[in-house]
Amino acid sequence: MFLSLWLSSLPVMALEFSPNPAQLGDTITLRSLGETAPVVTVGEATYPSFEIAPGQFRTLIPTSPLTTPGNLAISVSQGGTLQRLSVPLRDRDFPLQHITLSGNGGSGWVATDTEIDAVTAFKETLTPIKLWNGPFAAPSNGSVSAIYGVRRTYNGELATDYYHRGVDYAAPTGSPVVAPAPGTVVLVGYEQQGFVVHGNTVGLDHGQGVTSIFLHLSGIDVQEGDLVQAGDLIGRIGSTGASTGPHLHWGLYVHGIAVDPVPWRFDGVN
Repeated sequence: MFLSLWLSSLPVMALEFSPNPAQLGDTITLRSLGETAPVVTVGEATYPSFEIAPGQFRTLIPTSPLTTPGNLAISVSQGGTLQRLSVPLRDRDFPLQHITLSGNGGSGWVATDTEIDAVTAFKETLTPIKLWNGPFAAPSNGSVSAIYGVRRTYNGELATDYYHRGVDYAAPTGSPVVAPAPGTVVLVGYEQQGFVVHGNTVGLDHGQGVTSIFLHLSGIDVQEGDLVQAGDLIGRIGSTGASTGPHLHWGLYVHGIAVDPVPWRFDGVN
């Protein structure tokens, strides 16, 4: 269960953070009271706030294995008042995968400009309506074969910008993939159209900067523009793209940062 921390040193700014304490990979929720939406800044990133009730606003702040643990410096500006906060962010022991490369170290898979541009634009999706409510469902009945956040070394050197940006589910080819929460289909990509790394791909917009991407599908059962509900069939597990066997990769993004889906699955982030 998430705990909350109320920070109200200034009477015009009542702020609630959860979870408390947060750890790397968590999505931090900031709730605030006021007449206007706060401007929330972490480092060089500014995150949008959305009104969830009259005079109540919520901001989602993503963290990842690449975020520096310790104290997260957050600036909140609202109604002419600026408050600087130091929010605890715990480190986390992510698994480390050791890979030895020979020759040029190439995998044989190189992402095309087509998929890079499409997926980059997808991750920047920001629409004002929150479509989900409560915990997300699992998108597959398969067993989890790879967890979020796994780091890698190549020939003994840590890949400083790499972490596994999602959860993998192993299941036979053709097994159903369902929407984990309501969303609008905003990305459909096919291997034959240039998605040579991602494979057949579906991207859902859950609203307010939260998106899900599903990779390596053998089949796709939706079109761009479709509105789906939790549990609706969106595709079939496969091994298209950069894949060595049938599985689903589910990535959950908040404002373009891949966050841990586990809290969204079991606790819910609202």
